[in-house]
Amino acid sequence: MTVVLTGSIAFDYLMTYPGYFRDHIVPERLDTISLSFLVDQLERVRGGTAPNIAYTMALLGGKPIVFGTVGEDAGEYLSWLKQVGVDTRFIRTIPGVFTASFFANTDLANNQIASFYTGAMAHARDFSLKELGDVRPDLVVVSPNDPVAMDRYVAECKAAGLPYLYDPGQQVARSSGEELARGAQGAHLLFVNEYEWELLQKHSGLNAETILNTVPIVVITLGARGVEIHVEGQVITLAAVPERVIIDPTGVGDAFRGGFLVGYQLGLSWKVCAEMGSLAAVYCLEAKGPQAHHYTVAEFVERYRQYFDDQGALDALMK
Repeated sequence: MTVVLTGSIAFDYLMTYPGYFRDHIVPERLDTISLSFLVDQLERVRGGTAPNIAYTMALLGGKPIVFGTVGEDAGEYLSWLKQVGVDTRFIRTIPGVFTASFFANTDLANNQIASFYTGAMAHARDFSLKELGDVRPDLVVVSPNDPVAMDRYVAECKAAGLPYLYDPGQQVARSSGEELARGAQGAHLLFVNEYEWELLQKHSGLNAETILNTVPIVVITLGARGVEIHVEGQVITLAAVPERVIIDPTGVGDAFRGGFLVGYQLGLSWKVCAEMGSLAAVYCLEAKGPQAHHYTVAEFVERYRQYFDDQGALDALMK
C-alpha cells in the first residue's frame, strides 16, 4: 500500500519554560492579553508534520513518501530523511527562501504555546499532486500545511478518486470554515485531537453527528486518556500506553499517526492500528523533538506485547 504524506516540512525551535502558563493568565483580561515567558532551554530540531509522520513510519518499515516544499537551507535535512528510509523525490526545494519554522514553548505541565513561520511552505499551493506522475497512492494524507495547499489537495484527491486522510491539526485555527467543511466531507479518515474536534465543528458548521455519519473512520486522540475511534457506528476506546519518562510532547500526535498508518498499510484491525499509534506516540514523548526517538521493529513489538494482545498480528512487521 502506497501512502503519500503532504504537509509542512520545518525546523522546530523547542523552548522550555520552567513554570506554568496558567499562573500568568488573567481570565477577565483575555481581550488585552500580553505575556512574555523567559525560557531556559532552546533547541533546533528537524520537524514538520509530513516528515514527522514519515519518520515513525520508516522506523516500522512503512516506506513513506513525503510530498512538500522546503527552502535552500534544507539540504542536510533531506539527506538525513533519505538515510532513515523516507522517499524524498517529491520534496521540492524553493530557491531564495528559508524552510518553514515552528517555535514551541512548553511549560512544566507539557502545555504548549506555539507559532509557525510559513517560509517555503507557502509555495506548497503551487505544487500539484499531478506531479506524482505514475505513482498512484492508496492513501493521501492531508496534514497541516499551507491552507490553500490543503484545500487544493482535498479537491485533487476528490477529482482523482484518491482516498485521503484529513488531518487539519493546527490549521483548524487558520483555515476557513468552508475549507474545513470541504476537507472533512469526502475524507476516508479524519484525525483530530479532542480540542481540534470541537474547533472543527465550531468553524466548519458541521456537528459531530454529521461528521460521524459522513466520514467512515474518525480518530480522536485524547492525550494521556488515550484515543477513541468511531467506525461503522461503533466507538473503540483505548487507554494510553504508560510512559517511562516525559521529555517533550512535540510531535507526539504525528508519531501516533505514523504508527497507526503502518498498521493500516498492513491491513491490521483498527484496534491494533490505534495501539501501534499509542506506543509510537509514547516513544516520541520520551525523546526531545519529533524525530529523536529510536527503536528496532523487534523492540517495538516486544514493548507492544507488554500492554496489548495482537494475537500474532504484529508478526507481519517482522517480515
